Amino acid sequence: MIDADLEARLLYRDALMLVLDKPAGIAVHRGPKGGENLEAAFHTLRFGLPRNPALAHRLDRDTSGCLVLGRHRKALEKLGLLFKQGKIEKRYWAIVLGGPAEDRGLIDLPLDRLDRSRGWWMKVDPLGLPARTEWTVLGRGDRLALLELRPLTGRTHQLRVHCAALGFAILGDPIYGQGGATGLQLHARSVTIPLYKAKPPIEVEAPIPEPMRAILDARGLGPRDDIAPTRDREAESST
Repeated sequence: MIDADLEARLLYRDALMLVLDKPAGIAVHRGPKGGENLEAAFHTLRFGLPRNPALAHRLDRDTSGCLVLGRHRKALEKLGLLFKQGKIEKRYWAIVLGGPAEDRGLIDLPLDRLDRSRGWWMKVDPLGLPARTEWTVLGRGDRLALLELRPLTGRTHQLRVHCAALGFAILGDPIYGQGGATGLQLHARSVTIPLYKAKPPIEVEAPIPEPMRAILDARGLGPRDDIAPTRDREAESST
Protein backbone atom coordinates (compact mmCIF):
# COMPACT_ATOMS: atom_id res chain seq x y z
CA MET A 1 0.00 0.00 0.00
CA ILE A 2 2.69 2.48 1.01
CA ASP A 3 4.86 1.52 -1.98
CA ALA A 4 2.08 2.38 -4.41
CA ASP A 5 1.06 5.58 -2.63
CA LEU A 6 4.37 7.24 -1.79
CA GLU A 7 5.20 8.82 -5.16
CA ALA A 8 1.68 10.28 -5.30
CA ARG A 9 2.44 12.09 -2.02
CA LEU A 10 5.51 13.85 -3.45
CA LEU A 11 5.24 17.64 -3.00
CA TYR A 12 8.64 18.70 -4.33
CA ARG A 13 11.59 17.17 -6.18
CA ASP A 14 14.92 18.44 -7.45
CA ALA A 15 18.46 17.07 -7.81
CA LEU A 16 19.18 17.27 -4.06
CA MET A 17 15.92 16.99 -2.19
CA LEU A 18 12.44 15.51 -2.01
CA VAL A 19 9.58 16.75 0.16
CA LEU A 20 6.79 14.28 0.96
CA ASP A 21 3.32 14.83 2.37
CA LYS A 22 3.60 12.34 5.23
CA PRO A 23 0.33 10.70 6.27
CA ALA A 24 -0.55 10.55 9.97
CA GLY A 25 -0.43 7.18 11.69
CA ILE A 26 2.75 5.72 10.21
CA ALA A 27 6.33 5.91 11.51
CA VAL A 28 8.98 7.50 9.31
CA HIS A 29 11.50 4.71 10.07
CA ARG A 30 11.59 1.24 11.54
CA GLY A 31 11.39 1.22 15.34
CA PRO A 32 12.76 -1.38 17.77
CA LYS A 33 9.49 -3.33 17.49
CA GLY A 34 9.38 -3.17 13.70
CA GLY A 35 6.12 -2.36 11.95
CA GLU A 36 5.10 -0.45 8.84
CA ASN A 37 7.22 2.63 8.09
CA LEU A 38 7.80 5.06 5.25
CA GLU A 39 11.52 4.40 4.98
CA ALA A 40 10.83 0.84 3.83
CA ALA A 41 9.30 2.25 0.63
CA PHE A 42 11.97 4.84 -0.18
CA HIS A 43 13.23 2.58 -2.97
CA THR A 44 10.26 3.85 -5.01
CA LEU A 45 11.68 7.38 -4.84
CA ARG A 46 15.10 6.89 -6.41
CA PHE A 47 14.12 8.48 -9.77
CA GLY A 48 17.18 7.05 -11.50
CA LEU A 49 19.69 7.38 -8.69
CA PRO A 50 21.52 4.24 -7.48
CA ARG A 51 20.53 4.59 -3.81
CA ASN A 52 17.41 5.36 -1.84
CA PRO A 53 16.82 8.87 -0.51
CA ALA A 54 17.11 9.24 3.27
CA LEU A 55 15.45 11.22 6.04
CA ALA A 56 16.84 14.70 6.62
CA HIS A 57 14.75 15.07 9.80
CA ARG A 58 11.90 13.30 11.62
CA LEU A 59 8.18 13.70 12.21
CA ASP A 60 6.25 11.85 14.92
CA ARG A 61 4.17 8.86 13.85
CA ASP A 62 0.90 10.75 14.34
CA THR A 63 2.04 14.03 12.76
CA SER A 64 1.24 14.65 9.09
CA GLY A 65 2.73 17.00 6.52
CA CYS A 66 6.05 18.14 5.06
CA LEU A 67 8.84 15.58 5.42
CA VAL A 68 12.24 16.39 3.87
CA LEU A 69 14.48 13.73 2.29
CA GLY A 70 18.01 14.05 0.93
CA ARG A 71 18.63 12.24 -2.36
CA HIS A 72 22.30 11.38 -1.71
CA ARG A 73 25.05 11.75 0.92
CA LYS A 74 26.18 15.28 0.02
CA ALA A 75 22.59 16.49 -0.08
CA LEU A 76 21.95 14.99 3.36
CA GLU A 77 25.03 16.69 4.75
CA LYS A 78 23.87 20.06 3.40
CA LEU A 79 20.32 19.64 4.67
CA GLY A 80 21.56 18.37 8.03
CA LEU A 81 23.69 21.49 8.48
CA LEU A 82 20.78 23.77 7.55
CA PHE A 83 18.54 22.04 10.10
CA LYS A 84 21.26 22.19 12.77
CA GLN A 85 21.83 25.90 12.18
CA GLY A 86 18.10 26.62 12.36
CA LYS A 87 17.98 27.97 8.81
CA ILE A 88 15.09 25.76 7.71
CA GLU A 89 11.80 27.34 8.71
CA LYS A 90 9.02 24.94 9.69
CA ARG A 91 5.41 25.93 10.28
CA TYR A 92 2.76 23.68 11.77
CA TRP A 93 -0.99 23.91 12.12
CA ALA A 94 -2.47 22.51 15.33
CA ILE A 95 -6.02 22.30 16.62
CA VAL A 96 -5.84 22.81 20.39
CA LEU A 97 -8.25 22.47 23.29
CA GLY A 98 -9.37 25.85 24.57
CA GLY A 99 -6.62 28.09 23.30
CA PRO A 100 -4.61 31.08 24.49
CA ALA A 101 -6.30 34.36 25.42
CA GLU A 102 -3.90 36.38 23.24
CA ASP A 103 -3.65 36.25 19.46
CA ARG A 104 0.08 35.55 19.28
CA GLY A 105 3.06 34.98 21.51
CA LEU A 106 6.26 33.10 22.30
CA ILE A 107 6.68 30.00 24.47
CA ASP A 108 10.17 29.86 26.02
CA LEU A 109 10.31 26.75 28.20
CA PRO A 110 13.35 24.40 28.43
CA LEU A 111 12.65 20.69 27.91
CA ASP A 112 14.18 17.43 29.13
CA ARG A 113 13.36 13.73 29.13
CA LEU A 114 10.43 12.88 31.38
CA ASP A 115 11.73 9.50 32.46
CA ARG A 116 14.62 7.56 30.94
CA SER A 117 12.47 4.42 31.08
CA ARG A 118 9.67 6.03 28.99
CA GLY A 119 11.56 6.54 25.75
CA TRP A 120 11.39 10.08 24.37
CA TRP A 121 8.52 11.48 26.41
CA MET A 122 9.44 15.01 27.46
CA LYS A 123 8.69 17.53 30.21
CA VAL A 124 9.29 21.20 30.98
CA ASP A 125 12.46 21.41 33.06
CA PRO A 126 14.33 24.63 34.01
CA LEU A 127 17.57 22.64 33.75
CA GLY A 128 16.69 21.20 30.33
CA LEU A 129 17.70 22.28 26.85
CA PRO A 130 16.41 25.63 25.53
CA ALA A 131 13.14 25.33 23.57
CA ARG A 132 11.25 28.21 21.95
CA THR A 133 8.02 28.23 19.93
CA GLU A 134 6.20 31.14 18.29
CA TRP A 135 2.44 30.81 17.97
CA THR A 136 -0.35 32.68 16.21
CA VAL A 137 -4.09 32.06 16.57
CA LEU A 138 -5.60 31.51 13.11
CA GLY A 139 -9.14 30.73 14.25
CA ARG A 140 -11.34 30.12 17.29
CA GLY A 141 -14.60 28.25 17.73
CA ASP A 142 -16.54 25.80 19.92
CA ARG A 143 -13.94 25.43 22.71
CA LEU A 144 -11.12 24.84 20.21
CA ALA A 145 -8.55 27.02 18.46
CA LEU A 146 -6.44 26.67 15.33
CA LEU A 147 -2.82 27.72 15.89
CA GLU A 148 0.11 28.25 13.58
CA LEU A 149 3.20 27.04 15.45
CA ARG A 150 6.72 27.97 14.45
CA PRO A 151 9.44 26.06 16.35
CA LEU A 152 12.59 28.13 16.77
CA THR A 153 14.39 25.10 18.21
CA GLY A 154 14.04 21.43 17.38
CA ARG A 155 13.45 19.48 20.58
CA THR A 156 11.60 16.15 20.66
CA HIS A 157 7.82 16.64 21.09
CA GLN A 158 8.48 20.38 21.52
CA LEU A 159 5.19 21.67 20.12
CA ARG A 160 3.11 19.07 21.95
CA VAL A 161 4.75 19.72 25.34
CA HIS A 162 4.74 23.50 24.95
CA CYS A 163 1.04 23.66 24.09
CA ALA A 164 0.11 21.31 26.94
CA ALA A 165 2.26 23.23 29.43
CA LEU A 166 0.39 26.46 28.68
CA GLY A 167 -2.99 24.80 29.11
CA PHE A 168 -4.06 24.24 25.51
CA ALA A 169 -3.02 20.69 24.64
CA ILE A 170 -3.21 19.60 21.01
CA LEU A 171 -6.47 17.82 20.22
CA GLY A 172 -6.10 14.03 20.19
CA ASP A 173 -2.64 13.97 21.82
CA PRO A 174 -2.47 10.59 23.64
CA ILE A 175 0.63 11.51 25.68
CA TYR A 176 0.33 15.16 26.70
CA GLY A 177 -3.40 15.65 26.21
CA GLN A 178 -6.63 13.69 26.37
CA GLY A 179 -6.20 11.43 23.33
CA GLY A 180 -9.42 10.50 21.56
CA ALA A 181 -10.81 9.24 18.29
CA THR A 182 -9.75 12.32 16.29
CA GLY A 183 -6.07 11.38 16.39
CA LEU A 184 -3.33 13.97 16.92
CA GLN A 185 -4.32 17.18 15.13
CA LEU A 186 -0.81 18.40 14.32
CA HIS A 187 0.19 19.05 10.71
CA ALA A 188 3.57 20.15 9.31
CA ARG A 189 2.01 22.76 7.05
CA SER A 190 5.12 24.13 5.33
CA VAL A 191 8.91 24.23 5.11
CA THR A 192 11.12 26.99 3.73
CA ILE A 193 14.61 25.81 2.77
CA PRO A 194 17.49 28.07 1.60
CA LEU A 195 19.07 25.21 -0.34
CA TYR A 196 20.77 27.12 -3.17
CA LYS A 197 22.84 30.26 -2.58
CA ALA A 198 21.98 31.92 -5.88
CA LYS A 199 18.25 31.17 -5.72
CA PRO A 200 15.36 32.17 -3.41
CA PRO A 201 14.50 29.73 -0.60
CA ILE A 202 12.35 26.79 -1.62
CA GLU A 203 8.88 26.98 -0.06
CA VAL A 204 6.77 23.83 0.08
CA GLU A 205 3.27 23.57 1.56
CA ALA A 206 1.35 20.39 2.40
CA PRO A 207 -2.43 20.31 1.91
CA ILE A 208 -4.59 20.08 5.01
CA PRO A 209 -5.43 16.40 5.64
CA GLU A 210 -9.10 15.50 5.43
CA PRO A 211 -9.56 14.62 9.16
CA MET A 212 -8.22 18.05 10.16
CA ARG A 213 -10.22 19.84 7.47
CA ALA A 214 -13.41 18.13 8.65
CA ILE A 215 -12.87 19.42 12.20
CA LEU A 216 -12.04 22.93 10.96
CA ASP A 217 -15.23 23.04 8.90
CA ALA A 218 -17.45 21.50 11.58
CA ARG A 219 -16.20 23.82 14.33
CA GLY A 220 -15.90 27.02 12.30
CA LEU A 221 -12.14 27.22 12.77
CA GLY A 222 -11.09 28.64 9.41
CA PRO A 223 -8.16 31.12 9.50
CA ARG A 224 -9.18 34.63 10.57
CA ASP A 225 -8.67 37.51 8.15
CA ASP A 226 -7.59 39.89 10.93
CA ILE A 227 -4.73 37.65 12.11
CA ALA A 228 -1.88 37.75 9.62
CA PRO A 229 0.32 34.63 9.40
CA THR A 230 3.83 35.10 10.78
CA ARG A 231 5.39 35.16 7.31
CA ASP A 232 3.17 38.08 6.27
CA ARG A 233 3.94 40.03 9.44
CA GLU A 234 7.68 39.59 8.89
CA ALA A 235 7.39 40.74 5.28
CA GLU A 236 5.42 43.83 6.35
CA SER A 237 7.97 44.73 9.03
CA SER A 238 10.83 44.60 6.52
CA THR A 239 9.25 47.02 4.04
